[in-house]
Amino acid sequence: MQAYYGVPCPPGAAIAASLAGRPAGTEILVADAGAALAGFAAFSAIYPGPGLAGGLFLKELFVGAPHRGGGHGRALMRAVAAQALARGLARVDWTADAGQPRLLAFYEALGGAQKPDKVFFRLDGAALAALGG
Repeated sequence: MQAYYGVPCPPGAAIAASLAGRPAGTEILVADAGAALAGFAAFSAIYPGPGLAGGLFLKELFVGAPHRGGGHGRALMRAVAAQALARGLARVDWTADAGQPRLLAFYEALGGAQKPDKVFFRLDGAALAALGG
């Protein structure tokens, strides 16, 4: 995933430490292809939503290039949706890269609906430090 996004990959020990120290409530589902990791879905519970119902926020869905088109992404999305339903949650939200038509078509084929009335914001770097510090 790091290579896909063009950012350096930390050493294995740093990855293990990051996973062990991830924020409370963060969950990760994995898809395997035999001995290989095919992909993963990382998500957290969110509250509140409409009618004060909770939901899940899918932070990352990633399937490695050799495994794309093999049903792993669909299986991961199905598993996330099943987790929401099993917990009595009303929805799953996520973001997607607007410039990736195949990705958008994948999500739409699952029944996902784009929400053009919403705008995605991010606070990081100097802006985060200025506001929070």
